[in-house]
Amino acid sequence: MFPASTEREAIEVALGEICADYLPSLPPSIAAAIEYALSTPGKRIRPLLALYAYRACGGSGNAIRLACAIEIIHAYSLVHDDLPCMDDDDMRRGRPTVHKVHGSRSAIVAGVAMIPLAVLVASDAARAMKLTPEVRSAVLQTLLNAAGMSGMIGGQVRDLSGERLLLSLERREEIHRSKTGALIVASLVMGAHAAGASRERIAALQQFGAAIGLAFQIMDDVLDVTSTTIALGKTTGRDVALGKSTYPALMGIDGAKARAERLVAEGLQALERAKMLTQELSQVANFIVTRTS
Repeated sequence: MFPASTEREAIEVALGEICADYLPSLPPSIAAAIEYALSTPGKRIRPLLALYAYRACGGSGNAIRLACAIEIIHAYSLVHDDLPCMDDDDMRRGRPTVHKVHGSRSAIVAGVAMIPLAVLVASDAARAMKLTPEVRSAVLQTLLNAAGMSGMIGGQVRDLSGERLLLSLERREEIHRSKTGALIVASLVMGAHAAGASRERIAALQQFGAAIGLAFQIMDDVLDVTSTTIALGKTTGRDVALGKSTYPALMGIDGAKARAERLVAEGLQALERAKMLTQELSQVANFIVTRTS
């Protein structure tokens, strides 16, 4: 079961407000491309995880804009992933990709502009929450590390270099712990930092995030070969077409699903040991291995 729609609706409203507040100073074509990217319907798993971790660690303020900063980074990654020079995809979340609507040049520039936008939104949100300078620094460092060469971008580079090669399972998991997992872990850790969580609690959330982040990518690979373009909202069969070493190819569909289920169980156990297993975090984890889109 997916988290309550009211929570996701609040995230959509906040993203719209961010566009209204921050985009008017940009060239209209770039602002339009960013707004299109951020308004594309999505599960909003990363901002939800940030909010849920914040609450699990005792946070009681309004952390929604801080959570949205993570979604801006994620949305930028999708804009660039879909470009003709990358995965060359025409559909994302059930509608044409940004470059198909606004052109490749605007999509490239919009994606680049979304990185400092995310940092500015996170910084402003942290100040509005009256976080200490030390906590604000930890929050921003977490976001930037996860988005950069040590995280998502580095994972994407290694993923592209691995196309048409037969990668081992260990190599594939190493790539996806960066490409997909890093931003999921960061979502949880940013929420924890904002709530003033202890190192022990942050460590438990990191274990949880690493496990469900890898499980999420495994299920993405499974759905790429078992779902349809209409159901998934993006073109299926792209991994095979691009010559990627996928989990179903390496482990079989049943084996890949079983691996994802084990990872989620391990992640939930890490939270349970730290006495942080909330219904909200459990709900997202279980959704990851039962989703059909």
